Amino acid sequence: MKEFPKLGYGTYKLEDRDECVEAVTTALDVGYRHIDTAQMYDNEEFVGEALAESDVDIGDIFVATKLDTDNLGSDDVLETARESAAKLGVETIDLLYVHWPINAYDPDETLSALDELVEEGLVDNIGLSNFRPDQLEEAIDRLDTPLFAHQVEMHPLLQQEELLSMADEYDHHLVAYSPIARNEVAENDTLVEIAEKHEASPAQVSLAWLVEKGATPIPKAASPDHIRANLAALDIELSDDDVAAIDALGADHRIVDFDEAPWNQV
Repeated sequence: MKEFPKLGYGTYKLEDRDECVEAVTTALDVGYRHIDTAQMYDNEEFVGEALAESDVDIGDIFVATKLDTDNLGSDDVLETARESAAKLGVETIDLLYVHWPINAYDPDETLSALDELVEEGLVDNIGLSNFRPDQLEEAIDRLDTPLFAHQVEMHPLLQQEELLSMADEYDHHLVAYSPIARNEVAENDTLVEIAEKHEASPAQVSLAWLVEKGATPIPKAASPDHIRANLAALDIELSDDDVAAIDALGADHRIVDFDEAPWNQV
């Protein structure tokens, strides 16, 4: 089983072939070993090109993708997972997520198909994304395969304490997308002050805080400078006081939201 790195590289919005291949190649060159994509991103093939072109052995790269919400019926799960593996150029997908529990999602049908993919060896680990706590518990109960990861929006302005606690209770990783809140963290006085103390940026402090909390951030960046800066967040050592100050923000500011999101369907 591959090691799950503490910080990954997200590819959301990297829809241009050349930009995506260059960015993923750069990320691998500078040290990232966890690449996250999705069927919905329309770039799995480009990510696959970068993986093939990289000097880094594919055996050292943790590759994750997500099923589109229209591809969650049993047959579609099986068929499109194989298509994703082919586009990515991998024999085994290290981590396959249900992107959102909406549209074609059916707990019994979708999750049993994921278990089948693990049994046949096409997928190593199962992930869920954007599940409410009640949906998460239901899925964990129905899966035969232990849940490996739950991916949600998480950052100092949306701290996801309940889901972080559930990750600890059920022994899975909590993966944080939008980990710098589309750089709204740069406008927060507490984060700015802590960043200045560490000669870092608020974005880097946000990433360091997530790692300290036990989450796995997957920041997306296109420019080489930002790609390197995000990875350098692993070198920041926040003090207990720093962490407590960020914890105390107590914010509940969601960046990614839409009417069909599970938390709007209660």
